[in-house]
Amino acid sequence: MAKQAGRKREKQKKFYDYTLLFVIIFLSCFGLIMIYSTSYYTAQLKLNDPSYYMRRQASVLLLGFVVMIIVSKFDYHRLMKLAPLGYLISLVLMVLVDFTPFGIEYNGKKRWFGIGGHSLFQPTELVKITIILMMAAYIVKYLKVIDRRKTIIWMLLLTVPLIGLVAKNNLSSGIIIAGIVFVMYFVASKRKTNFVVLILLGAAVVVAAIVIGPMLVKMGVLQAYQLNRIMVWQSPEAYASDGGFQVLQGLYAIGSGGIFGKGLGNSIQKLGFVPEAQNDMIFAIICEELGLFGAACLILLFLFMLYRFLVIANNAPDLMGSLIVIGAMSHIAIQVILNIAVVTNTIPNTGITLPFISYGGTSLLFLMLEMGLVLSVSNRITLE
Repeated sequence: MAKQAGRKREKQKKFYDYTLLFVIIFLSCFGLIMIYSTSYYTAQLKLNDPSYYMRRQASVLLLGFVVMIIVSKFDYHRLMKLAPLGYLISLVLMVLVDFTPFGIEYNGKKRWFGIGGHSLFQPTELVKITIILMMAAYIVKYLKVIDRRKTIIWMLLLTVPLIGLVAKNNLSSGIIIAGIVFVMYFVASKRKTNFVVLILLGAAVVVAAIVIGPMLVKMGVLQAYQLNRIMVWQSPEAYASDGGFQVLQGLYAIGSGGIFGKGLGNSIQKLGFVPEAQNDMIFAIICEELGLFGAACLILLFLFMLYRFLVIANNAPDLMGSLIVIGAMSHIAIQVILNIAVVTNTIPNTGITLPFISYGGTSLLFLMLEMGLVLSVSNRITLE
């Protein structure tokens, strides 16, 4: 009896972040509503089924939710043992996608892994989780010598090849993965000045790419389509019928929404003006239908999610758990910032989805798996 009472008290002391779980469910369900709102016209026109995209997303969401709950109940220390295998699988899949017929091309980009011409999933989403787990394991192992040159070089040898393979056909995901590595290493490092220098160097590279873009294309450093995106970003009106069409239509949607929007389902720009409105540009339709108020509420919800990540990271039982949550937090933060920046034409168009909101089965499934890892860390926190 005494043992059973002790076990009962032990279970009662365990924490589980139901607040974060509620935010995840709310964002995902809101995403389903917006996917239906943004895609029903196109789906009816092309597929004779207005709910096609929403139903597909809902089925993946249901599977993802089950995966998230299962993973959240596992001890993340056991899951960490799979990190090397995940890294190897990610590396092999990216090589297959980039250099073999297993890479399926869609809209001019080879981002999908498939068999027999049928696309299955995007390995870049697996890479994001793999890199978080590998970085967490690496930092924990070499924490005492984390700022030594040899440690940094080995870290680069571990991450740069994978980032390069991803960036080859998906620059935006390459930037996100590099950002995850940067943030996790920044948190672990004691020499913060090195990162300031790195940020300034990165900014200089971006400015140089804008100024001497044509020369970089001739040198093979920059692709022609990437230079075109920079030109469109600088002056979208000059490319209104070509590369700047999507950007301008998105800005029209944002501007026409006003403070409180036209009302859910009443967007005009989604009626064929904004291409693939349910994907990268869904935030523009949110602004048009729900206005600045709705967009601000969504951003605040993402900020609240990041706050819950901080709470879990600060109270995690060990450094490994804390780093896993920091990696997931940096992933969500970077992707949300970049998506909104692209839609508002603050940065060149890079084709980044809005987490939990944009249409995309692979992205949502692996995102739910990632949230399962975060909730697993929260479930190991002991309440005093």
